[in-house]
Amino acid sequence: MNEPIPVIRDVDCGTARLLPDVDRDRAWLLTVDEAPQSYVDLDDPTYLEFEYVRRLAHVLDCAAPEDAPLDVLHLGGGALTLPRYVTATRPGSRQDVVEADRELLRMVREHLPLPDGSGISVHAADARARLEAAPPGSADVIVADVFGGSRVPAHLTSVEYARAAGRVLRPDGIYAANLADSAPFAFLRSQLANFAAAFGELALIGEPAVLRGRRFGNVVLLASHTPIDTAPLTRRCAADAFPARVTDGAALVRLIGGARPVADVDAVASPEPPDDAFTIG
Repeated sequence: MNEPIPVIRDVDCGTARLLPDVDRDRAWLLTVDEAPQSYVDLDDPTYLEFEYVRRLAHVLDCAAPEDAPLDVLHLGGGALTLPRYVTATRPGSRQDVVEADRELLRMVREHLPLPDGSGISVHAADARARLEAAPPGSADVIVADVFGGSRVPAHLTSVEYARAAGRVLRPDGIYAANLADSAPFAFLRSQLANFAAAFGELALIGEPAVLRGRRFGNVVLLASHTPIDTAPLTRRCAADAFPARVTDGAALVRLIGGARPVADVDAVASPEPPDDAFTIG
């Protein structure tokens, strides 16, 4: 059998590379401009390489009773890691994936095809525009993992965007976003303030070293119109190889501090990460 070889292609947002994992058959790492974007094991879509993706998967696992199908809107597609995970763990789910990079989608479709009957619909569109066009109360979960290169675009960091997400979620639905920041957390605090203005309940998942400001890293922001049951999330995140902490309530209010919501006119992209920020977990 021929060994898989890397695939390199210019896409809309840079240079994409699909790199085979020498330790796992039919497993691939997707990078864009050398920043890791996705990891997919075509033989085992429940295998999740990146720590922050595992935390998003924990949110999906806890969003409804085991095996119950979900209606999920994914903002940001990459190699479709989490949509494949939901298909494998919650058969019958309906999923819409929004990815602005058309050439990246073409590359993924060609080399990492979806299984037949996956229930996944992929849309080449802007995440904010697609979110604002979605029917109200149409999603059980919104997963936001949108990066232009290594930064969240500015039009996805405003309070108007947060309110659009709140409109699309069902009353007991949950919004989960992958964000990245470091102390003094100016960007993260502004995002929490945005979602506090649009939702009644918030929580945050992150490694203690990141939340204590010791290094730049990923955090998962959660928002819901109804109370979030953090107990099962806490257990799952604590059991990971790199344990994470779930923060909510008074501790989260202290983290937000005096931060105020940011309107579209003042919104900025997330901070540029340091060169050594991202490693494969």
